[in-house]
Amino acid sequence: MKKKQNMKQRLFSSMHTHTLFCDGKDDIETMCRSAYENKVYAIGFSAHAPISKQIGKESEWNLEEEKVEEYIKEVFAARERWNEKLKVFIGFEADYIKGIRSPADSDIKALSLDYIIGSVHYLFPENGADFFTVDGSKEEFEKGLKEGYNGNLEFLMHSYYDAQLEMIKQGGFDILGHPDILKKNCNKIKYPYIESVQEAEKERQKEIAIAASKTGIVIEVNTGGINRNKIDEVYPSLPFLKIIKKYKIPVIITADAHCAKDIIGNYDIAINTLICANFKEHVLFNGKINNIAVWQKENLK
Repeated sequence: MKKKQNMKQRLFSSMHTHTLFCDGKDDIETMCRSAYENKVYAIGFSAHAPISKQIGKESEWNLEEEKVEEYIKEVFAARERWNEKLKVFIGFEADYIKGIRSPADSDIKALSLDYIIGSVHYLFPENGADFFTVDGSKEEFEKGLKEGYNGNLEFLMHSYYDAQLEMIKQGGFDILGHPDILKKNCNKIKYPYIESVQEAEKERQKEIAIAASKTGIVIEVNTGGINRNKIDEVYPSLPFLKIIKKYKIPVIITADAHCAKDIIGNYDIAINTLICANFKEHVLFNGKINNIAVWQKENLK
C-alpha cells in the first residue's frame, strides 16, 4: 500500500512529468493544480522530445513535431496563471540514440526550454536487428534481446551503458534520467541477471558516475517505476546511489509522473533510499543564469 508522505516542512519539486502532449494521462492545468495542492515547490514539464523524423517511424509516446509550439505556449500560459503560487518550468526529456538523436541536437537547443532530461530508452543493435525500447513491454524486450544480442543479457547491458556514457560525454542536458531503467525488464524475463552480469554492471555504473561527476549534471532519483507498479525500488537502485554518493553527484527526486495523482508519488521511498545511501540533501531546480542551471540544496530530514 502506498504511503502518503508529510512534506509540509520540506521542499520538493516534480520536474519529470508527462501530459497529454505525449504519453501522459492529464493536461497541464490538472498537473499544476495537483502540484499546488501537494505543496510542491516547482513543477517541470518534460514532454518526450520529438523523435519520429529521426527514427523514421511514428512514436506513440513522444511529442509530435507539429505540436512543439503549442506545448511551449501552453506551459508558458500555465506559468502566468500560477505566478506567485507555483514555479512552473518547461523542458524536454530527450533521448540519446547514437548517430540518430541526442539531447545536444540543434533543434532542441534552439527552443526556449528551462531544462532538459537526458535519457536512454532505445537500443539499436549493431547487427542490424530492429531497434527497441529497454523499458517497453516484456515481449518487446525479449524480442530485442534475442534478435539484437543473440540472447546475451550482458551484451545488451553493455550496449545500454555505452549509450548512456556517450550521452553524458556529448552533454546538452541538465538531469540524467532513470540511469538504470534497464532493470525494469531484466528482473521480469525468464532468466534474471546472473551474478557475472551484476558484477559487470556495477563497473559500468561506476563509469557513469565518474563521467557525470566531471559535468554539472544532476542525477534524478525516479519513483516512476513504483508509481506504475513495474518495480519496487527507485531508479537508480540503492547500490548505484551509493556509487553516486561516493562521487559527490547531486540528486533530484522526481516522480516521472504521467498523471496528476503521481506528482509526488512514493517520494517517501526515494527519501528513505537516499538516507540509506548516506545522502543528507537533494536539490531543487531554480532556472538558469547564462545558460547554467541553478540548483538549490535542501535537507532530506
